[in-house]
Amino acid sequence: MKKIIATLWLSLCLCFSVFAQNSIKGVVVDSDNENPMVGVTVNIKNTTTSILTNEKGAFIIENLSNGSYIVEIVFKGYETQNFPVELSGKPVDLGTIYLYKDLTEEQDISIVNITDDELNSDDGFTDNIAGLLQSSRDVFLSAAAFDFSATFFRPRGLDNANGKVLINGLEMNKLLNGRPQWANWGGLNDLQRNQAFTRGVSPNENTFGDIAGVNHITMRASAYGEGARVSFASANRSYQGRVMASYSSGPRDNGWSYAILASRRFGDQGYIDATLYDSNSFFAAVEKQLGEDHSLNFNFIYAQNRRGRSTALTNEIHSLKGRQYNPFWGEINGEQKNARERRIVEPIFMLNHYWDISEKTTLNTNIAYQTGFTGNTRIDNGGTRRVTFNGQDIYLGGARNPSPDYYQNLPSYHLRFDDLTSFNYQQAYIAQQEFVNNGQLNWEDLFGANQRQAALGYNAIYVIQEDRVDDDQLSFNSILFSELTDNIKLNASVGYRKLNSETYARIKDLLDGTGYLDVDFFAEEVQTSQNGQILDNVAQSDVRNPNRIVGSGERYKYNYEMEASVLESFAQAQFNYSKVDFYLGASASQTNYQRNGLYENGYFQGNLSYGESEKLSFSNFGVKGGLTYKITGQHLLDFNTAYLTKAPTIRNSFENARQNNITVRGLESEKIHTIDASYILRTPIVRARLTGYHTTFTDGTDINFFFTESGSTFTQEVVTNIERRNFGGELGIEAQVTPTIKLKGVASMGQFTYNNNPNVYYASDDFQPNMAQNGERRRTFGDGTTKLKDLHVAGGPERAFQIGFEYRDPDYWWFGATANHFSRAFVDPSALKRSGAFAVDFDLVPDALLTQGGNISGYTFNDFDETVARGLLQQEQFDSYMLVNLTGGKSWKVGDYFIGFFATINNVFNQEYRTGGFEQSRRIGYRDQIAEQNQEGGPLFGNRYFFGNGTTYFVNVYLRF
Repeated sequence: MKKIIATLWLSLCLCFSVFAQNSIKGVVVDSDNENPMVGVTVNIKNTTTSILTNEKGAFIIENLSNGSYIVEIVFKGYETQNFPVELSGKPVDLGTIYLYKDLTEEQDISIVNITDDELNSDDGFTDNIAGLLQSSRDVFLSAAAFDFSATFFRPRGLDNANGKVLINGLEMNKLLNGRPQWANWGGLNDLQRNQAFTRGVSPNENTFGDIAGVNHITMRASAYGEGARVSFASANRSYQGRVMASYSSGPRDNGWSYAILASRRFGDQGYIDATLYDSNSFFAAVEKQLGEDHSLNFNFIYAQNRRGRSTALTNEIHSLKGRQYNPFWGEINGEQKNARERRIVEPIFMLNHYWDISEKTTLNTNIAYQTGFTGNTRIDNGGTRRVTFNGQDIYLGGARNPSPDYYQNLPSYHLRFDDLTSFNYQQAYIAQQEFVNNGQLNWEDLFGANQRQAALGYNAIYVIQEDRVDDDQLSFNSILFSELTDNIKLNASVGYRKLNSETYARIKDLLDGTGYLDVDFFAEEVQTSQNGQILDNVAQSDVRNPNRIVGSGERYKYNYEMEASVLESFAQAQFNYSKVDFYLGASASQTNYQRNGLYENGYFQGNLSYGESEKLSFSNFGVKGGLTYKITGQHLLDFNTAYLTKAPTIRNSFENARQNNITVRGLESEKIHTIDASYILRTPIVRARLTGYHTTFTDGTDINFFFTESGSTFTQEVVTNIERRNFGGELGIEAQVTPTIKLKGVASMGQFTYNNNPNVYYASDDFQPNMAQNGERRRTFGDGTTKLKDLHVAGGPERAFQIGFEYRDPDYWWFGATANHFSRAFVDPSALKRSGAFAVDFDLVPDALLTQGGNISGYTFNDFDETVARGLLQQEQFDSYMLVNLTGGKSWKVGDYFIGFFATINNVFNQEYRTGGFEQSRRIGYRDQIAEQNQEGGPLFGNRYFFGNGTTYFVNVYLRF
């Protein structure tokens, strides 16, 4: 017995001795300057063992059993290195490990292949998730970011309101519309390289996330290596030039780190005419290590952006002027002047505290304050309102629409099918020649009209209106990470966001006028006094300040405050084992909105517009889970699923917040369920991912604003109870066929459709109020629904395919090419056209009913044909197309300096294509649609389209030292 015990004891000691001696150590340094690199990840592949290098760049991994291993060295911006190691009871010293700059990192930081129009636009077609994916090494997501984005392609049919963007752990998505506003940190490319993208609902250490994933940008000072960089870029897409300079100190021995960047982007126009670009950006970060366990980081981000805007075009306009045409500008004093400009100035102040509670537990606490404004300008002519005073006609405000693409300026207007006697070929030819040869805004006419009014002592007819949103937002969160055991990790956070917003219109430019009368010139049968003042309260923008004459810089039309708050928390547990990894997560949130009207609108007097609205409150939650099954170290199966509810955004909670306090009828939180499954292959030569997904949405809400001749009114279209379904598959595969040549292929096939006939109603100040319904001015048609079921949700092509290659020469130059094919993109359908209004003959509707709310039915066209109607309502599908893109670059080391360039040419063969579009809702009746189709000069109010850019280039030259 004693011998047995002694033998066991000796065996156990020998075992511990072997484990104790089995260790791997090394020191990681930067190949450029041989400085030690802190925070480099060292993994033992196919195990859960992972460690970070210390302040000396050193690491040591102990207590490993005998066997063969691969040590993986990973750091963002550097080439990953792998070292095979054989352990047999002795320590292994890998010595000094040199990490080399990854050339493809230059591609990431030199260009985001998506225009600022796409990142910052308010319309649903140009809000593109691809901007979130620039940091991913996944071949599919890389294609989506760099090659597919020009088509407004949306992975899985999701836009960026379905994803989260974080900076240093704090969410950047706007409460107004749920979208990240990339312009708030635009122009900071060189210091945004530390990004991590979490696909779908996969586990993220900072947030519960969303179904389109999480993009986390780390911008703490100590995260940057020491060095400076200066670059200049030239392009013809968004801007014409960019100058950028940055320097980061890296962690210093005294515990301080800092980083600064300044850049300027500029240009008289991008690819589209007169889309000026004027942007200045500045970033500063400073961090202090407070002892061994605490660190404090401060960031300041300033990214001022001013941009000329463009618009969608009809086929008629496109055929006459081409895809670069922009109706918003004209020349004055020899310079281009765009009436539609967007300005964004919203600096961010951020403080981050990092606390290493223990070796396995950390707490990250963050607070940020963001202030500033977003402004959009346009010409305000208010409509025509003329009175006679002392025998003279006086325009109190407004005149004919000055836009050069106004429908009455186009040839089709003179060939309209309303009445055969209206055909006027001579006038159509004159209109065509005028539009082709000029077709731009006539600023001299606008200034001249105002000058003539001023000479008579009267108010301006035209002014430049700026729609302003002034935001002040405070954000706070605290994020806990703890490694409970070697196999279990816990993430948890609590956060709070508080928004105070002022929204109003103001006079940006009087255009040589002396003042502007603040009334609604579209109000019917306005009564005037002998001196021309408006007597009707209905026409007043603010009943409490009637007949105000406003000057430059003053507020008018609408003025209100919005308060919003979000309290949210989440918890997540991750379990990692040799064959299976899985996770579980949950979130809860409370969202509150309240409007406070500062003007008492004449249509909605009393509390309907003035003072505080009803307080809206939404309680929401989410649960998610998933697992990864490791068939082998090279073959994996991955599954993810989630169910979550989301509060409607501020924009979709009020019928018309500019005018009144009335909230959307039947408003609910949206419910989302998603599931995906992937097969992942990782070999030394081939990397691939094949994914299938299915997502459903219920109780969605959408609000649109437009003028329609179906009732001759400006209306708010409120669509509720929207159900959608997105399903499809993704494939990304790349093969390193030789040490220098990589082949890649990508495929995306999806179907994104409406899954029901949503509810729809229309609100307008032209409708008479229903006092039984608290002053509501609402109308429905037919059964109160819109027939959208099985129609496709617009948002880029549903199918996208890519084949490409990349050559990387050992002498530090590379070249790549891709061919990309797109199909099955659809125009955005009009809900009004597919409501009961389509069959209503408004000529039969009594005038008294046209100005009343309620339901209009029983006045159907007597020649209505269901078969013809189905043809008229068929959703338009765009033609398929192919785009070829080229990229390349080269870098040189000259002493301690690195010089390089990166270049890309997109759409090499100048392919013309449509990226999106929408049906107009101005004339939607059955007979109108027949007339539109048969009209000789083309539809008077045909679909409007967004056209893709032709051949564009981007060249970036940099110096790094």
